[in-house]
Amino acid sequence: MVQVHDLGSEKINKSYIFRGDKEYTDKQISEMLNRPLAPSPAGQQPQFANSLTRFFLPAEEVEFQLTSLLENLNGDPWPVANGDRALRCTGSALNVASNLLGLTYAGFGARIMLFTAGPCTLSPGLIVGPQLKEPIRSHSDIDKDNAKHFKKATKFYDSLAARAVKNAHTVDIFAGCYDQIGMLEMKNLCNLTGGSLLLTDSFTTAIFKQSFLRLFNKDSQGFLNMGFNGTLDIKTSRELKVSGVIGHASSLNVKSANVSENELGLGGSSQFRLCALSPRHTYGVFFDVVNTAQLPQNSQSYIQFITHYQHCSGSYRIRVTTISNFLTSDEQTLTNSFDQEAAAVLMARVTLFKAEQDDGADVLRWVDRMLIRLCQKFADYRKDQEESFRLGPQFTLYPQFIYYLRRSQFLQVFNNSPDETAFYRHVLMTEDCNNSLIMIQPTLTAFSLDSEPEAVLLDSVSIRDDRILLLDTFFHILIFHGRTIAQWRRAGYQDQPEYENFKELLQEPKVEAAELLVDRYPLPRFVDTEEGGSQARFLYSKLNPSVTYNSSEFVSNSGAIVLTDDVSLQVFMSHLQKLVVSGST
Repeated sequence: MVQVHDLGSEKINKSYIFRGDKEYTDKQISEMLNRPLAPSPAGQQPQFANSLTRFFLPAEEVEFQLTSLLENLNGDPWPVANGDRALRCTGSALNVASNLLGLTYAGFGARIMLFTAGPCTLSPGLIVGPQLKEPIRSHSDIDKDNAKHFKKATKFYDSLAARAVKNAHTVDIFAGCYDQIGMLEMKNLCNLTGGSLLLTDSFTTAIFKQSFLRLFNKDSQGFLNMGFNGTLDIKTSRELKVSGVIGHASSLNVKSANVSENELGLGGSSQFRLCALSPRHTYGVFFDVVNTAQLPQNSQSYIQFITHYQHCSGSYRIRVTTISNFLTSDEQTLTNSFDQEAAAVLMARVTLFKAEQDDGADVLRWVDRMLIRLCQKFADYRKDQEESFRLGPQFTLYPQFIYYLRRSQFLQVFNNSPDETAFYRHVLMTEDCNNSLIMIQPTLTAFSLDSEPEAVLLDSVSIRDDRILLLDTFFHILIFHGRTIAQWRRAGYQDQPEYENFKELLQEPKVEAAELLVDRYPLPRFVDTEEGGSQARFLYSKLNPSVTYNSSEFVSNSGAIVLTDDVSLQVFMSHLQKLVVSGST
């Protein structure tokens, strides 16, 4: 069942019960919650007694009732039979919440927050059946069309997302369990509304608690760092047309004159709904270059972003950003202005957008073709001579970004559940260029007794016995102790006064890790491990396997051996050069 609590009722705890296996319309909910109440002894009804607004009152008026309600929450007393899952009516609860909020505050900023510790086991929105003998769907099941509830559940949650977008409301989903909760089916509730998607092991962990609190960070004036009910309007000069937007937004289908027929991402519109905004949110906007036949030399194009939104103070604000750029087809000018970091992040967003619709192998082939074409266009080489291949400094890092993107958890889903994949992709679509690059190609910092901390290659050759490595993948921060360092630590050398320098060495990566945690959302998982430790796999899975178990050139000081059949960056670049100089695509 679904309970809707009337917090405005001061004398008794009052709630309304809805069936958990039924989908209610907004009309049904309005009729059930607006029925006349019995008159009070004084003959007068309290304010809002028969109005739906009585469910949404200022926090200071209902703080006691809300706190008491949360403190007295208990587990469902109904017993769960052996071999069964607990009955959860998540879909029905979201349906009631979105309808109730739409009936009262449509077009006004609001958030629906879902905290769940398991999958929905009742229709509507059923993710998996109530019996444990029915396993929850995997990537393989979805690819082979063996997930019998997947399409129906996705359709249901997508309809709730469309309703939330129409009403300018945001949905946040917080999962606190080891099991999957159906995040893949529900992802558009957050993706289309700009909400938060957070995956944790438990609601008692620091990852959840601190991440949740950071959602409510305030600015210098005491207002929440979030905006609501936003609209992004994109204006362009006649040389440019809007192809689309990729990010946590939804199209308003405003087909103005500057809308391109070539859609990329959310296309077919020059205006987009941003139900929730924050300093963390970023959006990739793509344009077509048109009407350039009669342009004078060094002509400029203009782009204007007009953002309307509701501030947390209740005021409505408008922010206008206008930029100009020269239009040119000169290859040298294009080369000098190429931003390989931004290009890699935008390519990652396009790739993930395609991955939601196309087969994974087809997406990887498309990524490879785009890289080959870029190199054929801007690299220097002589046909059929691999050794002549050269990339300018503006392009040298781009191929390795693509290499690590291909190997990342965003595209390689074998070791991840569908919920984990949905979570990782959601965060990449939110973050800025720097954080997105860390997700694509994690950073690796080395600490040793005889040198200052230094950034090292994300490569198996960087693992040495006398080093401590700090890996930042954005989602994980890992401290890895080399074999010798680990032996010294187990021997307790850091506790002896004559080895103070070793104690300081052990603290250095922890201090740097703490600095990385200050502003990050969601809070990353912290891992402390050593050579041979079970959690060292988090590091090895990210390293370029330049030395593997079948490497004939392995020598004792060439780093750690990675047990994988993955292609190394060196082999990847060799194949890329061969295809580029041969003219293949």
